[in-house]
Amino acid sequence: MGQRISALPESMNHLQKKILFTLGFLALYRIGVHVPIPGVDAARLSEFFQSQGANAFGMINMFSGGALERFSIFALGVMPYISASIIAQLLTVVVPHLEALSKEGDAGRKKITQYTRYGTILLALIQGFMIGRTLSGAEFGGGSLVLNPGMGWLTFTAISLTAGTALVMWIGEQITERGVGNGISLIIFAGIVAGLPSVITNTYSKYNSAEMEIIQILLLIVIVVVITAGVVFIEQGARQVPIQYAKRQVGKRVYGGQTSHLPIRVNTAGVIPPIFASSLLQIPVTAAQVMEGSDTANVINTLFIPGGWAYNLVYLSLIVFFAFFYTSIQFKPDDIAENLKKHGGFIPGIRPGAKTSDFLAKVISRLTLTGAIYLAAICLVPSIITERFNVQFYFGGTSLLIIVGVALETFRQIDAHRQSLRYEAFMKQGSSRSSGRGRS
Repeated sequence: MGQRISALPESMNHLQKKILFTLGFLALYRIGVHVPIPGVDAARLSEFFQSQGANAFGMINMFSGGALERFSIFALGVMPYISASIIAQLLTVVVPHLEALSKEGDAGRKKITQYTRYGTILLALIQGFMIGRTLSGAEFGGGSLVLNPGMGWLTFTAISLTAGTALVMWIGEQITERGVGNGISLIIFAGIVAGLPSVITNTYSKYNSAEMEIIQILLLIVIVVVITAGVVFIEQGARQVPIQYAKRQVGKRVYGGQTSHLPIRVNTAGVIPPIFASSLLQIPVTAAQVMEGSDTANVINTLFIPGGWAYNLVYLSLIVFFAFFYTSIQFKPDDIAENLKKHGGFIPGIRPGAKTSDFLAKVISRLTLTGAIYLAAICLVPSIITERFNVQFYFGGTSLLIIVGVALETFRQIDAHRQSLRYEAFMKQGSSRSSGRGRS
């Protein structure tokens, strides 16, 4: 009994270290958000981004946790890494060499991850140069945002932002490998949560200045509560596909015959589709910066405003696409059907092999369509409503979906760690008893 009591706290201590490791690296990220790049008028830049709350710059600032508003070394956040990951996953389907690497196990995945890192550095360098160039030529409040614009400052800024993105990428990977939860998702989560107090304060200030009425604030609260409840309800939803294992006799013993279930979640892709879609929508903004002053740039800046019809249409299409694309990567009916057949499992009423694969593909397609519609509704409808009240994006569906979805997934992983640690403690207890009987 004493061995059992001592084994469990030792295992729980391991989980506590993982949680503390995660919190420590998130704190490191938040410290980096407050380290500014020199040469910028900080007060004027802050006022500039506060006036950009209803366009793409405001959304980038939200996902970076206010780093862009402060123009810190983490101003680009994880967006270049997400964009590079999207490109790598798309190329894996198209390029035979990358497809072959993806099937080589850990070695192949490590090679693709290395290519993704290279792509992240390249994209961060390009985006850093474009943002620096935009700020160099921008004026606000009767003065320039950059104190001493020039090629030297522009080069220094691009390199600093690239280095910051590389550090954020490393922090995210460390959290994923040695902490709990998905590191990149937790970094976005931390950035959004860090901005909530200021948004609540701004909303209260608007109420005091009669810019918002009490009925509008109450409606916003209802929207937040409904979205949160809806996300929790859908994220916990899953279809339980029954699995029956055939009986087989080995000697005098009979194995198998058990009945279990294969859970297939309604939203298998999680918060990845809206994050990927938001990241890809920054490409037109970057293109507009390159073609600044041209008619094409003016059209892009006019159309791709969050809340506009063109932005919402593209955003909706990207969410649906990435919901199906990411699910197809994570859930492979052929592999599952083959594994079931090897272990003597089958779905009642469905023949093993190709028929099982077709059945699972049909089920996952229907669930993915439901999940994609749910994601689109959660991300678009509240954002459209809140835009009518002229409030910032933190009350939009995308941010709430990320907050609730990442929190649920993180707690799910913590619970899985706890269950595995309890199992390990139980196995140690059993082995200790066996060795004790052997000595006696």
